[in-house]
Amino acid sequence: MKLCQGQTWKQGQHYIRIVRLERLEVEYKSMVSLTTKEGAPQVTSKKDFCRLLKGAHLLPPIKKISPARKDKSPATPAK
Repeated sequence: MKLCQGQTWKQGQHYIRIVRLERLEVEYKSMVSLTTKEGAPQVTSKKDFCRLLKGAHLLPPIKKISPARKDKSPATPAK
C-alpha cells in the first residue's frame, strides 16, 4: 500500500483523509461528510494507521479543473 498526503479513504460510513505524512507518523482527519470536511485532526504511527485502513477503500483523487485559456488562437511557430 502506497500512502500519499491528501489521499481519502472510505471505511464504512466514515472518510479518512491524510493531512500530513511523515516517515513514521501520520496526521489524519476522520470525517462523516466530504462536503463539510469537518473533523478533528489525529496523529498516529504509520503502522497503526495502516491497521486502521484495513478494509477501507481508496477514493480516486479529485481532479482540479484548470482555468480555460483566454487566448483560444493556436500558438505561432517560431521562425
